[in-house]
Amino acid sequence: MSDVKLSRHPFAPEVLSEPWDFYAEVHRTAPVFRVPGTPITYVAGYDELVDVLGRVEDFSNDFGGILSGRRAQDPEVKAILDTGWPAVDTLLTADPPVHTRFRKLVNLAFSMKRVDAIEHRIREITVRLIEDMLARADRGEVVDFVADFAIPLPVAVIAGEIGMDSTTDVATVKRWSDAFADRLGQMISREREIECAREVVEFQHHAKTLIDARRAQPTDDLLNDLVYASVDGEKPLDDAEIMSILQQLMVAGNETTTSTLAGGLLLLIQNPDQLAKVRADRRLIPNMVEEMLRLESPTSGLWRVVKRDTTVGGVEVKAGTMLMARFAAANRDPRRFPDPDRFDVARPNARTHLAFGRGIHMCVGNMLSRRELVVAFEELLDRVAEFALAPGARLEWKPNMLLRGLSALPVVLKRAVKAAA
Repeated sequence: MSDVKLSRHPFAPEVLSEPWDFYAEVHRTAPVFRVPGTPITYVAGYDELVDVLGRVEDFSNDFGGILSGRRAQDPEVKAILDTGWPAVDTLLTADPPVHTRFRKLVNLAFSMKRVDAIEHRIREITVRLIEDMLARADRGEVVDFVADFAIPLPVAVIAGEIGMDSTTDVATVKRWSDAFADRLGQMISREREIECAREVVEFQHHAKTLIDARRAQPTDDLLNDLVYASVDGEKPLDDAEIMSILQQLMVAGNETTTSTLAGGLLLLIQNPDQLAKVRADRRLIPNMVEEMLRLESPTSGLWRVVKRDTTVGGVEVKAGTMLMARFAAANRDPRRFPDPDRFDVARPNARTHLAFGRGIHMCVGNMLSRRELVVAFEELLDRVAEFALAPGARLEWKPNMLLRGLSALPVVLKRAVKAAA
């Protein structure tokens, strides 16, 4: 079945904020369906999505031009963007062989060896941020876990890796990242589009100064690796290509981790039995992180362009139309994950989630994100004795078609006795 009657529209703001009942509905009715009133095919089933992600010859990631088409018609937005560098399809919005070239270069920088080498830095940042939160908690203050920990940790880590830690503050890197994320998510006003265009150009000009500095004096960071990267004798990356990769790494390097940190802590607060289980056996932390990624799925979905007439889950899809690959829905498919809405830190198949995608477009920074999450929860469980929502706390998620995360998480913390020193 392709045309189904749904109780709500899949892209309604209230569904984007709280989609779980909707996902359960589509799993009961049709894991693949055409979005009413559109040519968009929505893939919610786990097996069906795995099928899509493996068929790069049928489903293209080259959707950047389609999404930017509406913006290109706005003369004010175009005039602002024209003062920067042109958008280049490199990783997220490219297909082989273009994607293959860039992926080879970036894979070198995000290897397990590189992640291992910076774990000490991740832990240092983590401990500093936790101690800052606990110092405020000791004074009786409420802490916003999103602003005070979930954002600055991954932003500081990725900023260091792309050469921005000593030249920009966390708030600026996050502001630029939000601009790219908002443009990708589409759920913004014209005023926000104009503001985002300005942010994009500001980022590009700052990145240009850093690129030029690496060419004048090499350093030991990911940006330097990109400036001097060469694979199989191919020509070095030009400025626009480096900027494209940097902005994608900047967004991917913090959005998923930030949202999983915040959503993961909320899961622990809401499920004290699971918190007790993982406190009793710290070996469960890596699997707990995978379960958090499954349930939170911060990258809720991404677009694909149908390259030729084909079928998905028995539903016909036409060449040239758009397909929504809904990772968050697939990660709650009861055919794959029994009792899918339950948080189970010992779930046997938690790591088979699709929160980072699958196949050639699997998130290049997944190993870094996983390490940050494991280190963060190791230190949080060691140093914080109690987590609780602040009295009267209101939880809100920004409506975005592709990304989902808490806007704030006001919490009350109590320091663990052994960490008092």
